[in-house]
Amino acid sequence: MEHSAPAHGQARRILVVDDEVTIAESIAARLRAEGFTVDLAHDGPAAVAAARAKEPDLVVLDVMLPGFDGLEVCRRIQADRAVAVLMLTARTDETDQLVGLGVGADDYLTKPFSMRVLAARVHALLRRVDRAADRDGATIVVGDLRIDVDQRRVWRAEHEAQLTPLEFAVLARLARRPRVVHARERLLEEVWDWADASGTRAVDSHIKALRRKLGADLIRTVHGVGYALEGP
Repeated sequence: MEHSAPAHGQARRILVVDDEVTIAESIAARLRAEGFTVDLAHDGPAAVAAARAKEPDLVVLDVMLPGFDGLEVCRRIQADRAVAVLMLTARTDETDQLVGLGVGADDYLTKPFSMRVLAARVHALLRRVDRAADRDGATIVVGDLRIDVDQRRVWRAEHEAQLTPLEFAVLARLARRPRVVHARERLLEEVWDWADASGTRAVDSHIKALRRKLGADLIRTVHGVGYALEGP
């Protein structure tokens, strides 16, 4: 399903998932102060159920959860409905962060973090999703790849793929100029709103996800530079 912005004036809904109740309530209090409607869950099964029932605009999701972990939560909620996910991790190992991005998370924060930084990341992530959704509607066709921008749906060889909001944004960016090489830093700036190159791993992880869902031959790597969408 496509991700759609709420009507003007309607509060954005955020689902906060953390088994540490004090942390979850602190995050919720800050986000409510920012004007968001906030729901809470404290374990994996409850998080999946809440995401299905509440259909949040964004999920703040801790990796370490009872029941099943945040990575499995992310897989399950993205399979139901494309939604922006900000992953929280207490581990600084880059592999853990990349795994999170690989299962559909759009951004991550390493604990401990300030509530000011978390709120800024939430606002930035929602802006990215809105900007991707507000682009001029069109159908983009490159070879056997078809992208319906209005409905935010993607097919390759008539097989529909379910993409997360930022996976869709990356693919549409590449498809608008097929065979043109897009630098990682430029993609970060245009899709993620990141002004520096510290998040290039996020680009790489989203490209891997697109290849897994649409075929390894679709996007070409230009080593040391970036990526290009291959045309017929």
